[in-house]
Amino acid sequence: MRFPIVLAFCVCAPSLFCVADDHSHGTSVRSVQPPTVFLDKSPRIVAYQLNRLDSERLLMVPRQTDDVKYIPVYEAILSRDGMSPQFRQESVAALAKLRETSIAEETLAALGKIKLDDRQGKRTAKVLAQMLLDQPVATLAQSKPMLEETANEAEEPFVRSVGLAALIQIGDAASAWSIASADEASTLAWLDAVGLVPDPRQRHALRDPIVGLIQNAKSEKVCNDAITAMAEISSQPSETFDLIAPFVSDPTYRSAAVRTLLRVPVKQRSPQTSQALVATLVDLAESTEAAQRTTAQFVDAMQLADQMMAAVPAEQAKVYRNRLREVTVRVVRIRAVEEEMRYDIPYFAVEAGRPVQIVLENHDLMPHNLVVTAPGALKKVAQAGAVVGSSGGWKNLPFVPELESVLAASQMVQPDQTDRITFDAPTEPGEYPYVCTFPQHWYRMYGVMVVVKDLDAWMKSPVEPANPIGSNRSFVQAWKLDDLQNQIENGMKGRSPEIGSRIFAEASCQGCHKVGSEGGVIGPDLTEVFTRFKGDRAAVLREIIDPSHKVDAKYAMHQILTVEGRVVTGIILSEDKDNVTVLENPEAKEPTVISQDDIEEMVQSPNSMMPKGLMDQYTQDEIFEMLSFLENADPNTTTAP
Repeated sequence: MRFPIVLAFCVCAPSLFCVADDHSHGTSVRSVQPPTVFLDKSPRIVAYQLNRLDSERLLMVPRQTDDVKYIPVYEAILSRDGMSPQFRQESVAALAKLRETSIAEETLAALGKIKLDDRQGKRTAKVLAQMLLDQPVATLAQSKPMLEETANEAEEPFVRSVGLAALIQIGDAASAWSIASADEASTLAWLDAVGLVPDPRQRHALRDPIVGLIQNAKSEKVCNDAITAMAEISSQPSETFDLIAPFVSDPTYRSAAVRTLLRVPVKQRSPQTSQALVATLVDLAESTEAAQRTTAQFVDAMQLADQMMAAVPAEQAKVYRNRLREVTVRVVRIRAVEEEMRYDIPYFAVEAGRPVQIVLENHDLMPHNLVVTAPGALKKVAQAGAVVGSSGGWKNLPFVPELESVLAASQMVQPDQTDRITFDAPTEPGEYPYVCTFPQHWYRMYGVMVVVKDLDAWMKSPVEPANPIGSNRSFVQAWKLDDLQNQIENGMKGRSPEIGSRIFAEASCQGCHKVGSEGGVIGPDLTEVFTRFKGDRAAVLREIIDPSHKVDAKYAMHQILTVEGRVVTGIILSEDKDNVTVLENPEAKEPTVISQDDIEEMVQSPNSMMPKGLMDQYTQDEIFEMLSFLENADPNTTTAP
């Protein structure tokens, strides 16, 4: 698909690129004094001292790999919520050196200490699990006895699943399955491990055992978890669709079955099975009580029914759709993708003049909204919304301007929250953009609502709408540093700074960053970025490809929950015993001041505000052209070859 397309190098988002003394909005960043910590005390006292520190001050505590007294510091950093990957990697390597163990052993030890009874704990546990599973297979295989012990004996089911996933990852799926076969708890841990395995080829090899568990499940829990696990297996999608579809008729398994079926590509769903499933889901809609028609499970089921209407003969599809209209409006669920600043649905279709409900789920760590605009009005509405700010505009909604071109809008949805907007689609067919109007998000976070006269006819032969901001770029590759690192020296030869400059401007990097005398001031000045990174091309490239690898603690995003239930997300500018001062968005005229007495919880995000995947629509050559431009623009570096 052609969109959403990356058009922002850094959307108000400081990662390590942001090292200026003053924030770009003119507000001084808080000055934090290094703490005094006595590491020669008892372990309990040392732990108490470290636990009292916020992440920024914890990272200021001296640490070295030549003395075991620094072990508690590294342990605290490794398991701290919201810590950037670079610091976790540094800490686990240091612990392995100080204790003469392995990275795998230290990671599993830290994982076993994480409390999984809250959202942050679960998030940290997943990060540590990913660190373990991202190790080279040969390195991970050296810890096989410990992995087997973890898979067999860990008290926490999630930790057992990590051990099982690691065994599968190193190519010993047989041992993992042997452990899984011991009892139901082990089987459930194995099923949860499927989604943790990073290599899709390794996951595909697990398909037959999962099918066996579905067909011969000894309990409802095993069957449900096995159906869920099938969503992680992308091989043989048609067979998966036919296998799982019958479970939709059973309320016990319906929710898991629908979620898995939604993961099967539309073109891989057999028409015969689809037609039968549509009939089942329409009957379900009619028999569902009105109060239950807003649940996530019901929305999932109706999305599946809607997707499969194209497989039903036109006349029958109209009958089904009319029956659905009697009991529910057309519902479209759109999710904000974590770390990527984009909607998961680039476009959808509705019938002219008919009611529609959009459910916006925010799975990102920043607030987002969704505003439906008139054709051609996306940029105008987004820029006007930034001027309105958080004080409220159209229907008192923050960042939504009072313009005729605004057709519908959601609240500003905070992380892990949901909002619904219900409205009648325009009577005039056309392509109506939708966009997040939080400042600077419009560059990347948008889509199109296609209004058509006959929805069923359109779904028989859907036509992708034009990109609403005029970009014709498409996805190239989900770049990782490993894909490019070994190519840097040769890749930088013969590059043209002029071409790199054009790419820098085309990608709207220039809108946020200044290079030389040109560019924006929302993000940090990149003129001397190579000087700051001591000429290390790979380090600069990492900041572009993986902006959350290291986030300076003073620029970290925080989410604050007040006692009244309000959620404030932003960068903390200052904090004292009375108040916390937060910059909520890059264009705010004044920061937000919150009394400490009004704060229920304050959580630091491990992710940079700069979204990942920003270069995924650019080729390797284009990435090196832009890197060359940045290097040549630095007056302190020699001209790149």
